[in-house]
Amino acid sequence: MKNDIAVIFDMDGVICHTNPYHSRAFREFFSRRNLAPTDEDFAQHMFGKSNSYILSHFLNRVVEGEELLLLEDEKESLFREIYEPYVEPIAGIVPFMQDLYENGVKLGVATSAPLLNLELILSKVPIKDWLGSILASENVKKHKPDPEVYLTSAANLGLEPAQCVVFEDSFSGVTAGLNAGMRVVGVLSSHTKEELPPCNLYVNDYKELSYQKILELF
Repeated sequence: MKNDIAVIFDMDGVICHTNPYHSRAFREFFSRRNLAPTDEDFAQHMFGKSNSYILSHFLNRVVEGEELLLLEDEKESLFREIYEPYVEPIAGIVPFMQDLYENGVKLGVATSAPLLNLELILSKVPIKDWLGSILASENVKKHKPDPEVYLTSAANLGLEPAQCVVFEDSFSGVTAGLNAGMRVVGVLSSHTKEELPPCNLYVNDYKELSYQKILELF
């Protein structure tokens, strides 16, 4: 087939294993407020969720507007401070993305995280030059599982949703990709297959992936 395909990557748990560091940042953030969520709480109410949802859930009240921005900034600054010395891509993703790029596949990143988090990772993982679309939380009005970030990515890359493959690790992220009408690869960094909606393919990392494997999804 022609190379009219795009591969769009989520960031947290897909490009890098950030979730343990988000957990650490949230633990620090909540401990300052005498709260102590469990691992189970985090698995259910943190991974793949927007900060507005997480903060509202754990603080047990609606957090929005100016307060949301302030609290989000505090927590994300903590995350970047904790994570900065440990940034490392998931095994095989850089050569995999290079293989896709060299074969004419259009590439994008679509994350619910703030742009500063994405910039930290792109400053350490050498993939930025291959990306035709970069979207973070500031670039959308509706967060995953709403498909907006993936539909906007497809538009940025000049392709239809049916020509796109999404890599996601969370329930809301996989759902967003499916809601956008895209093929979805589930990255099993944060959840098991059983915890995600049905995907076209599941991977633990990128060591066995190639341009050819992506073509086979079509």
